[in-house]
Amino acid sequence: MVYRVLRRTTLFTTMLCSLLLAAHAAAEQLTRIGDYEIHYSAVATSFLTPEVAQAHGIQRSAGRGLVNVSVRERQEDGSTRAVNASVQGHVTGLTDVQESLSFRTVHDGDATYHLATFALRHDEPTRFNLDVRYDRNASPERVSFIQRFYIER
Repeated sequence: MVYRVLRRTTLFTTMLCSLLLAAHAAAEQLTRIGDYEIHYSAVATSFLTPEVAQAHGIQRSAGRGLVNVSVRERQEDGSTRAVNASVQGHVTGLTDVQESLSFRTVHDGDATYHLATFALRHDEPTRFNLDVRYDRNASPERVSFIQRFYIER
């Protein structure tokens, strides 16, 4: 049982790291504010392996997307450490109908991810508006990006 849990966690970490690296290769999807980095990406949940999706309660579907947000704080030695943040937001398509995102936090070793699923809109620009609070004493930072998805039919 412990082996299965560790294997699932490792698969999930590998998948998220792959998504972040792919996003980084395509375009650096992050916002820097002072010593903090807010990383974000969005993909269709059909890209997840069935094992990873099941292990983390994510509906794997051609019509669903997953947005992933993580916050890292740069340290004096140049390394970064995960920061537990709160993330709220919504997605909007061409019709301007907003879909609220319900984020949940996943801790995996020294990594922390904030995940939410949403309905994909085929070949339509999807605007993400996220409010990320990484410091309780400060206002949340607004992170916005637009991404287009193509649903496999």
